[in-house]
Amino acid sequence: MEYIRDYWWLVILLIVFVGSFVTINQGYIGVVTMFGKYQRILRPGLNFKIPLLEQIYKRVSIQNRSVELEFQAVTIDQANVYFKSMLLYSVQNEHEETIQKVAFKFISDKDLMQALVRTIEGNIRAFVATRRQSEILGLRRDIVEFVKEHVDLSLEEWGYHLQDLQINDITFDEVIMTSMSKVVASNNLKAAAENEGQALLITKTKTAEAEGNAIKIAAEAERQAAQLRGQGVALFREEVAKGMTMAATEMKQANLDTNVILFSMWVEAIKNFAEFGKGNVIFLDGSSDGMEKTIKQLMSMQQLHAE
Repeated sequence: MEYIRDYWWLVILLIVFVGSFVTINQGYIGVVTMFGKYQRILRPGLNFKIPLLEQIYKRVSIQNRSVELEFQAVTIDQANVYFKSMLLYSVQNEHEETIQKVAFKFISDKDLMQALVRTIEGNIRAFVATRRQSEILGLRRDIVEFVKEHVDLSLEEWGYHLQDLQINDITFDEVIMTSMSKVVASNNLKAAAENEGQALLITKTKTAEAEGNAIKIAAEAERQAAQLRGQGVALFREEVAKGMTMAATEMKQANLDTNVILFSMWVEAIKNFAEFGKGNVIFLDGSSDGMEKTIKQLMSMQQLHAE
């Protein structure tokens, strides 16, 4: 105790010496004041300050900060829209002027946060108020760009910069969500019906084309078959005519009656009728007079052909 009484001034000197140094952590910048007035800034690491006179007013974080927002807006057609978003911001830069703004613009970080959140909400509400509820879901990116454009001006005056704004969720009242689901379902059914109709039309068209091609092919085949049958009949008649001519010539040379050929043709015709005819009954005059009458008709046709 006597030693302390004798060397009290050394204790005071030691306290003053130790109080002359201050440590600023990485990611922070110290703001120094003297007699309540801004003096200078201190960078991360070990720094010297005037003991008893200079004070560390605030340690300003230059790291990124994030905050989640939940709020409500009303569209132009009076629909309630509920937003859930994430805000990412930071100090604009490490310049002394910027750090001075950040340190003295607001009394506390709570006041800064309140001003920032209300500014974001106000800009989003202003944008949503000019749109219909059916447009909101498709304008997520437009909302973000609109907010960044207007909020960055205010943040620059405070020494901050808006890094990112993400709108994570957009919801409506339950009644509106139900009606929107019904609209989507009806549109899907409509699209499915249209697709089914198109498929049916294509199927019918292809079927009709196939049937038309089949008819064309069948008609062409029938035409060629008829042509071949006609050629066959013509050749058959030609051969018959040649055979009859040769038979008649031989019979004349043998002094035989050529009417026998006609009689043979008449008999062959009756045989063909009985063999290939589709009817069940064939009416013929089988008397001698009938046969003579038929032979005379054949002979007259032969004479007409010879003339």
